[in-house]
Amino acid sequence: MNPPSQSYGAAGSASNSSDGGGISAPFIRRPIATVLLTAAIALAGIVAFLQLPTAPLPQVDFPTINVSANLPGASPDIMASAVAAPLERQFAHIAGLSEMTSASYLGSTSITLQFDLNRNIDGAARDVQAAINAARANLPSNLPQNPTYRKVNPADAPIMIVALTSDIQPGAALRCGIHHHAAAAASD
Repeated sequence: MNPPSQSYGAAGSASNSSDGGGISAPFIRRPIATVLLTAAIALAGIVAFLQLPTAPLPQVDFPTINVSANLPGASPDIMASAVAAPLERQFAHIAGLSEMTSASYLGSTSITLQFDLNRNIDGAARDVQAAINAARANLPSNLPQNPTYRKVNPADAPIMIVALTSDIQPGAALRCGIHHHAAAAASD
């Protein structure tokens, strides 16, 4: 049995004459067309990339509510066990609650409730108020006022805070100069 005949092209590589060269054969036979096709695909990709819409920050409003309570003189442990825990037990029953975090400090506690993106923030606020009212019986009797809540949007937090001091300029002149320079930079 004789092996299939081989022919050597201009590049000196052997090609099998019995299989027709496969998918790469037309690209090998026409190198200029291959380069032009590659350049056209790359150019189309660059044009398509430049046409993509972009935003510096996505506009997502996370339905988030922050609940705070104060008990003057109470240690963080007391705030966590006597104030935050009863509130958290009530908040856990609210529909659409995706995340709950709390932090207790000397005399205060803060609970952040984040809801599913499809949850209406006003409906969630009504549920939070109802949970605060339901937890009131389990809170310390010497709590000066009911826990309060406010709607917050984590995306509205500043991305940078700058503090400046000067030994030469007084505070008012420094603030005026900063406002002037910041306004000029923002208008550019």
